[in-house]
Amino acid sequence: MRILGTAVLAMESLLVGFALLLAMDNHGGAAIWGGVALALAILLTTGLMKRKLGWYLGSILQVALIAYGAIVTAMYALGTLFAGIWIAAYFVGKRGEAMRAALLAERAEQSGNS
Repeated sequence: MRILGTAVLAMESLLVGFALLLAMDNHGGAAIWGGVALALAILLTTGLMKRKLGWYLGSILQVALIAYGAIVTAMYALGTLFAGIWIAAYFVGKRGEAMRAALLAERAEQSGNS
């Protein structure tokens, strides 16, 4: 679960970096610095993915990513796409962790019976 969430956030920070290149042509300093702050916040949140706080902050940043569409219009669609990937990473990761725990429990049971 943590690895998938971290991967999504890392890709989002790159996405915001590219969006900043588009924003530089048409917007002022506040929009640029807002994008830089968003990219850094996303990147720093990858380090918090071991805790629940990382998932909460990541979810809030999904909303901020979509809201950056007010600066770069394409971010409305891309932010929504990445928010969907974020949700999928949560549920697929949760299922993967449950399967891993069941496999480890089965191996422990087998080694205990041997």
